[in-house]
Amino acid sequence: MKSVGVVKETFPGERRVAIVPAIIPILSKAGFEIHCQRGAGEASGYEDANYAERGATLVDDRESVFSRCEILCQVRSLGANTDNGRSDLPLLRSGQAVFGMFEPLTERDSMNAIAERGVTQFAMEMIPRITRAQSMDVLSSMATIAGYKAVLIAAQHLPKMFPMLMTAAGTVSPAKVLVIGAGVAGLQAIASSKRMGAVVSAYDVRSAVKEEVESLGAKFVEMDLDSEGAQDAGGYAKALGEEFYRKQRELMTRVIAEQDVVITTAAVPGKKAPLLVTTPMVEAMHRGGVIVDLAAERGGNCELTEPGQTVERHNITIAGPLNIPSEIPFHASQMYAKNMATLLTHVFKDDGPDFEDEITRDTVVTHGGRITNERVLEVYGGQG
Repeated sequence: MKSVGVVKETFPGERRVAIVPAIIPILSKAGFEIHCQRGAGEASGYEDANYAERGATLVDDRESVFSRCEILCQVRSLGANTDNGRSDLPLLRSGQAVFGMFEPLTERDSMNAIAERGVTQFAMEMIPRITRAQSMDVLSSMATIAGYKAVLIAAQHLPKMFPMLMTAAGTVSPAKVLVIGAGVAGLQAIASSKRMGAVVSAYDVRSAVKEEVESLGAKFVEMDLDSEGAQDAGGYAKALGEEFYRKQRELMTRVIAEQDVVITTAAVPGKKAPLLVTTPMVEAMHRGGVIVDLAAERGGNCELTEPGQTVERHNITIAGPLNIPSEIPFHASQMYAKNMATLLTHVFKDDGPDFEDEITRDTVVTHGGRITNERVLEVYGGQG
């Protein structure tokens, strides 16, 4: 039996947990023994008794979990938890495997520190976007949560109702919502806005997503722009040139001026978010309009976004929420844990990790005392 440890998250405000009780029987059947720090799931709505009932061994303190277990599962590990995560470094030992989110494309010092401990690190956000890895894709799972929550944030701040209503007091016209970026978060924002009765439009540099947008009942905004090469081989959005973004902003100004709500979702892994909504665009919106910037953690798609804050500028409310999945921790943890369990059982389905396998190879960042991930090394200029 391989021992798997689950610990409390130490990132400020993080309420998710890496493994939920319902996943434990699946892991037990696959040959894993679960050790859970007491209270690890409480913030997500999962009690210690739930873990014990499903077969987990409850452990009183964090240090004991680290010392007992060959494999550690976290939501935010060092890199994605740069301050508090450093206290875990002395607890790690050579040969251990750690699964979690690490921000490996931007946190070079943290990756080197983990490598020096001899730890094999599996970064959940590096899962390749291929068909057989879809059930492990934590970025898509968390983006689903974020897209849904963004609509609720917008509805909370908008001084209008989303649906059209026919009442004795007259007709209430529906809110107009524009979603920028039709990835997983954007598509969920479109679907949630439509369910609430809004008139929804969407824009994406990838014209190939037009059919998906329209299948959800939204209008796809088309612009005469050259967006060839907007997606890389792994299915992630790519950064485009400044000239492209300049032309895009000119055309976008007219579109945004007609909206009550704008939800932006354009983020490029490991890079600053592209600027899509400028100050003049904000000024052109109707008084009382709302912008929800889901790219706030990467600097924001809106020029006036203040990450982690909700501000009013030019009579427009601009929300820059951070770590949105943690605000819906019960289901966010459920989805994250399913992704985690699927990856665990894949990596350890035989005697040990097969580093020639595409999923394993692309997800491992450190192994054998060094950074091994080609994508990460390319960002670092070939050196750890």
